[in-house]
Amino acid sequence: MIAVARRSSDPDFIEALARGLDVIRAFRPNRPVMTLSEVATEAGLARPTARRILLTLEELGYARADENGFALTPRIMELGVAYVRSTGLWEIARPHMEWLVARTHQSSSIAQLDGSDIVYVARVAVPKIVTLRVDIGTRFPAAATSLGKVLLAALPPAQLASVLAEPGRSGVQPSASPCEEELEAALREVRAKGWALTDQQLAPAIRSVAAPLRDGSGRVIAALNVNAHAAETSLLTLVDEYLPLLLQAAGEISADWARHESVPYVTAG
Repeated sequence: MIAVARRSSDPDFIEALARGLDVIRAFRPNRPVMTLSEVATEAGLARPTARRILLTLEELGYARADENGFALTPRIMELGVAYVRSTGLWEIARPHMEWLVARTHQSSSIAQLDGSDIVYVARVAVPKIVTLRVDIGTRFPAAATSLGKVLLAALPPAQLASVLAEPGRSGVQPSASPCEEELEAALREVRAKGWALTDQQLAPAIRSVAAPLRDGSGRVIAALNVNAHAAETSLLTLVDEYLPLLLQAAGEISADWARHESVPYVTAG
């Protein structure tokens, strides 16, 4: 049996929980089904340890096993959705996102920053053929997306440098990765304008425009976008027609979020 090194000397650190999360993270969009050996290798665990974790996940309904190996089940989404629901952001944003999608006939998403990646936490989609699939929990390199540029532009300089130094975990190679000087110039423009635009930087044929969502103190807590297919939506349409609607929706979500924060909560019992 391979001895797996403990990653923390803190007596309160639960190593078994950390290893369980490693197993869940081992599954990627391009590897939805994996053998026991593959999971153990990807998670850096001994086979017996990986097996016990997978069987536990299966017993809880978060994984399934067949002749091809192990796969996560849709129930795993509960773990990510719990975060979104705990913030209340989805309930507040949904009607405004639905309003925005109804007027632009384009998909709209909300993302937050996690290291040098963005993570999608809410989405109202219009069925279309696109280069990259987006679901709740999808990760993309922040610097190549309009959502990411909005979030990066809101960071203090020292924190921005630290975030950009973190290796991404999206597994996506952008069509065009800006150099340091290009990204600095792009973020200055975002700060000046209050919104961000990308044109096929993440993937071919994908254009998007994004705006910040703020709390009552003005702090950027997330970003909202409209994304479109380049073959059917020009940059002029994206900026002249969709951007004003996006800014209106973002402003209303921010205002509702500020009101939500100001309501006193009392736990009875």
